[in-house]
Amino acid sequence: MRRRTILQAATSTGLAAALPALHRPEPPRSITPAYVEQLRARAARLRRLDIVLGGGDTHRVYLAEVQHTKSLLRDAVFTGDSRQKLTALLAEQAQQAGWAAFDGGRAREARSLYEESRTHARDAHDDDLYGNALAFLAYQELSDDRTAAVSFARASCTTITPTTPSTVRALLYERLAWACAVDGQAADTERALDAARDALDTAEEDEPQPDWSAWVDYTELEIMTGRCWTELNRPLRAVPVLTRALSRYSDDNARDKALYLSWLAQAYLTAGEVEEAARHVSRAATLAYGVASQRPAQRLTPLITHLRPHAGIGAVRELLDRAAV
Repeated sequence: MRRRTILQAATSTGLAAALPALHRPEPPRSITPAYVEQLRARAARLRRLDIVLGGGDTHRVYLAEVQHTKSLLRDAVFTGDSRQKLTALLAEQAQQAGWAAFDGGRAREARSLYEESRTHARDAHDDDLYGNALAFLAYQELSDDRTAAVSFARASCTTITPTTPSTVRALLYERLAWACAVDGQAADTERALDAARDALDTAEEDEPQPDWSAWVDYTELEIMTGRCWTELNRPLRAVPVLTRALSRYSDDNARDKALYLSWLAQAYLTAGEVEEAARHVSRAATLAYGVASQRPAQRLTPLITHLRPHAGIGAVRELLDRAAV
């Protein structure tokens, strides 16, 4: 919690000043592939901020990276295939900025950045980033048009080829599973989850993975599996897998763990286990406190509303008293 508080305070004075190790390397007279790799490594370091800070804090940082890369593409001289590589990096940066915008409640801006990312990925001939842009659009579209969301998610999976890295394949199939689950398509959900697991199971040793998908592992897949079964109103399937995965999931990932606990709470509530649901909502609220993300509140507020009729239960009463403060 202390580390998160320090980083949040840093955003008020500017992360570039607070984190000098993340200063941009000076560009050479001609942009080389090696220099683009330096910028890619910087993007990977900046991506780590998303672990401890919400999009409300990181949005401007990521957007500044997008604007800087655009200025290079507009004004710089390039050698070899460095322009194509930098265009792919711009697609990656736009996705990160779009995610921060989405997390911070800027839905229209997020959509625009995802669409922009899709264009840059196409121009760079990067099928992996193109598919991920479609997957991001699917994730966002779920709140407005589930049919369109499933279509985007299915289209993202058509970009998969035999050379697609295993974590990218798993990520795209996970997001297809999620879109299908929210749309109530149980059989398609299970097929997509199986495809995601197969992608991880068949990963070759020392297979290179892009940094933007390297976080996808069996724990993440279990969490997505539990979330899907929760959305499909199958709490007997959801609770064990979420409980097992979250026992291994660090509290340092405060925003994400708060969100995942909300699905565990929802599963318990669906099963009629009100006290357990209240306990997990309370834990999620504790983790989410101070994180600049709108999504935990969007998840927890309706759960608290559903718990109100059970105020006679001690755990619920404690939660409601706390929520009223």
